[in-house]
Amino acid sequence: MSGEDTLEPRRRATGRKPRRGDLLEAELTGLDGRGRAVGRAEWTDGREVDVRVRGGVPGARVRVDVFRRKGMRVEARIVEVLRTSPVAVEPRCEHVSTCGGCSFQNIDYAAQLAEKHRILSGLLAPLGDHDVQPVLANGSAFGYRNKMDFTFGNRRWVEEGEPEGAERDFAVGLHVPGRYDKILDIRRCEIAFEAANPILGTVRRLAREHDLDAWDVREHRGLLRHLVLRHGVRSGDILVDLVTTERAHDRIGPFVEELLAAHPEITTLVQRVDSGVALVARGEEEVLFGPGYLRDSIGGIEFRVSAASFFQTNTVQAERLVELVLEDAAVREGMRVFDLYCGSGLFSLALARAGAQVIGFELVEEAVADARENARRARIEGVEFVAGDLARTLAPHAARGEAPELCVVDPPRAGIHPSTLAALRSLAPERIVYVSCNPKSAVRDLILLLADGYAFRRIQPVDLFPHTPHLECVFTLVRRAGPRGPGPEGPGGIASRA
Repeated sequence: MSGEDTLEPRRRATGRKPRRGDLLEAELTGLDGRGRAVGRAEWTDGREVDVRVRGGVPGARVRVDVFRRKGMRVEARIVEVLRTSPVAVEPRCEHVSTCGGCSFQNIDYAAQLAEKHRILSGLLAPLGDHDVQPVLANGSAFGYRNKMDFTFGNRRWVEEGEPEGAERDFAVGLHVPGRYDKILDIRRCEIAFEAANPILGTVRRLAREHDLDAWDVREHRGLLRHLVLRHGVRSGDILVDLVTTERAHDRIGPFVEELLAAHPEITTLVQRVDSGVALVARGEEEVLFGPGYLRDSIGGIEFRVSAASFFQTNTVQAERLVELVLEDAAVREGMRVFDLYCGSGLFSLALARAGAQVIGFELVEEAVADARENARRARIEGVEFVAGDLARTLAPHAARGEAPELCVVDPPRAGIHPSTLAALRSLAPERIVYVSCNPKSAVRDLILLLADGYAFRRIQPVDLFPHTPHLECVFTLVRRAGPRGPGPEGPGGIASRA
């Protein structure tokens, strides 16, 4: 029976809403913030249905199979492409139909950037009508990640087209979207740094040869948990971070020896032990080979990056971020600057080298140790780093009225913690450069800052993650004339760039 034959009987059923198993023809018009294609379909009674599909391309016409509905909005799977989009391209990755790492490798990169700009502009609508600069493109849409977090699991996802009897009890790769218990066995990742792929393959082979069991997320047992690979783009260093449930030196030792022999390009290898049930890579660290960190350079400053330290996962675009922060900081000699969520000192060191007096605040002690060592090795003075909860470490400065002229803020995806944001608002610096990896959470913070009397000087998106819905954005705010300190909620304006 043809697709048209299966669709026709359902067109006679009027007076109800779409339901699971219905087939619709949809015009795809754009992307959403979760990486899905969005579009419209006409229902049997003439009403429009809002359609969301994975793997769709704006400009295409598709037949879709509904699997979830809320009101007249449905989530569906594409069963047939009726008209190809002019911005469709052939994806490079063999796992693209299953892996959730890349949402739209099948869309031309220029079209991706246009959609990201449109989505960002929509997210910022509650802040008023502001000028959003064009997205700064990544130099290469592939091989740009300097860090990859892979997971071991004993429940392997079998992809469509694999032979009967394919191995199911061991995988090292990425979680299948929507399945915490299933791991997609990644043979090659196209957005990872090139050296990661052969190392990943060798780890898989050696783990099987040495009978090292993968973590069972349901039973909470197994030795191998995570494999984190990091690359110093400028130095060539490669750090392997192996997370296990126990030290097991008698089992891990031979595995590590053979891995290092097969890959002399590995410059350091650490083992972290995590016997907890959380699905993130963490744990007490032991250096098994090399110095226990890698080196990378950004803006002429060399950084030491440990296994647990945060460092931007796209080195080339991180340099663009530093350039933007320095440009908008308008540093003067002796200018007082606070750098919140400073990590290993990416912005702090650049600002101090430009002449500012900088205090960097960071929760992760390993990152602070790296930041201090980075400052020492680069012989940069006028910078200090404080470890601990930011709200607590900022409070004494706010209480003493030690307001900086500038605050640089680079929070995690959740945005600025409410208590930290309260401390920042009390400090009331003249200028804030907010580097956001999640504009959706940034909007919540920016509404309050604009209400305090700040105005945008520039909104500059930067694409650090091609083929994904993620977008970095630098929001530069300057204080307008008026009283200092927290004000009522409400959007603000845009300041002169003079």
